[in-house]
Amino acid sequence: MINLIIPKKTRTYIPQDLEIKWENLSPVLDELLDRKITSVTELEKWLRDKSELEAALEEDFAWRYIKMSCDTANEELVTSFQYFATEIEPKISPVANLLNQKLVDSPFTDQLDQTKYFVYLRAIKKALEIYREENVELFTRQQITQQKYQAITGAMSVVINDQEYTLEQAGVLTKDVDRAVRQQAWESIQQRRLVDKDALNIVFDELVAMRHQVALNAGFENYRDYMFQALGRFDYSPKDCYAFHEAIEKEIVPILKEQAEKRAELLGLEVLKPWDMEVSTSGKAALKPFKDGQELIEKTIAAFTAIDPKLGQMLSIMKANNLFDVESRKGKAPGGYNYPLAETGAPFIFMNSAGSLRDLTTMVHEGGHAVHTFLTADLELNDFKHCPSEVAELASMSMELISMDKWDIYFDNPADLIRAKKEQLQDVLKTLPWVAVIDQFQHWIYTNPTHNAADREVAFKQIYERFGSGFSNWEGLEQEFGNIWQKQLHLFQVPFYYIEYAIAQLGAIAIWKNYKENPEKALQQYLDALALGYTKPMNEIYETAGIKFDFSSSYIKELASFVKDELDKLD
Repeated sequence: MINLIIPKKTRTYIPQDLEIKWENLSPVLDELLDRKITSVTELEKWLRDKSELEAALEEDFAWRYIKMSCDTANEELVTSFQYFATEIEPKISPVANLLNQKLVDSPFTDQLDQTKYFVYLRAIKKALEIYREENVELFTRQQITQQKYQAITGAMSVVINDQEYTLEQAGVLTKDVDRAVRQQAWESIQQRRLVDKDALNIVFDELVAMRHQVALNAGFENYRDYMFQALGRFDYSPKDCYAFHEAIEKEIVPILKEQAEKRAELLGLEVLKPWDMEVSTSGKAALKPFKDGQELIEKTIAAFTAIDPKLGQMLSIMKANNLFDVESRKGKAPGGYNYPLAETGAPFIFMNSAGSLRDLTTMVHEGGHAVHTFLTADLELNDFKHCPSEVAELASMSMELISMDKWDIYFDNPADLIRAKKEQLQDVLKTLPWVAVIDQFQHWIYTNPTHNAADREVAFKQIYERFGSGFSNWEGLEQEFGNIWQKQLHLFQVPFYYIEYAIAQLGAIAIWKNYKENPEKALQQYLDALALGYTKPMNEIYETAGIKFDFSSSYIKELASFVKDELDKLD
């Protein structure tokens, strides 16, 4: 019998029933600041106590964020989130900086096991280096402003043939075999986005100004350079990103142009429009891998169990503890995420499913993140679990590909299964140019901080054109073309979190290549890498996974050729 109960971790330092209010937190933080540390053993105990408090704070914030994103129109939930952002976080930040300084200044820090603590201490020193008290208020204002994006986009819906749809639900219609249906759906979605174009531009202008000021306050010329330090990008530079963009343009864009020509031929079209890019070239209706959110969860548990029973058990535990909200509905924030619950040791998966193949992919993607959360749950310090995105996305994107072997659970018809795999592999390649677009766009935005909305639109168009413009013809759709970037929530909510998807995509392809050659060995390497959390440098984590941390042009070419060969085998 599988035990589906998540045992509540017993706190050893803070009260089990500590209510997250400043008057309760202040004495705890003061004790940590004032505590005398007279040995390396006491220092490690202090680190564990600090970590316990951090985990409690993180989980409290997590639930506020989760509840708000599940119901963006609920003022009470918005207020609860804003309370933490305005009343708790700004007061904690200066104290957290003092605690970091206390650690670095301790004469016993050098006696810590440097192998165990190297990555952690490196991050602490970097945080101290870029911390500025005047940025605390700016971070709070950013949090509140970023929430406006969720509120605006969460309220978006369209009416098509007298039926109201969320944008995610309407997106399913862009896969319809009837070109008129998918054109109507696509245009309805874009027209709805254009209604709030100016409002979102105002929000974004505010964010750019605040972010630039954060960078200036910290002594940086621009926010791009600040964020490379803040994100702990010790392994690559902006120059490397530009080289990566060029490699994608050189190695991936031609493959996708060729695929687009083939798509036009199969659809019998002289010109591909944006609403022609999601429909199946088989002439058959869009794939329906599940009928509702409940079935999506159950089938994904079955697929993960088929890969390894331990993985299925992880998702079963989540289901038993109501840690999923997967169906699209009005008033729900856009997108999807896996939010780790630091104390619980399990995550919450949020997404907006509408019955499409993309939703299946999102679920196994977030499921990969969930596996990562479970595997790192018992690491000694909370910060050991905070992986850089290049590692976090390796967990999720690899699972998208590994799980394909078990997609017969979603598709009874072998022909549908082949279609699903083909569409997934095509999407793997399509991911790379879009990542290059968004990443290069962010480089431009933050190295040109005085730009206005019109400048931004021109810059986006130029960058998007360079990487194929989605490989369709946008003639007559200039407004929509210049505004398509607003759908990318990362730009508003998690700036500079995007290049990691491309880096991790390459890693995921490499893991999948290994998996096809030796499933048992590759799966174990993958799980071993995830279990490290962030206790090792990034390149060592990738090596543990049996792959290289590499995004050179030659490596991209090698992996793209492998994917192309696998696609050819499915024809």
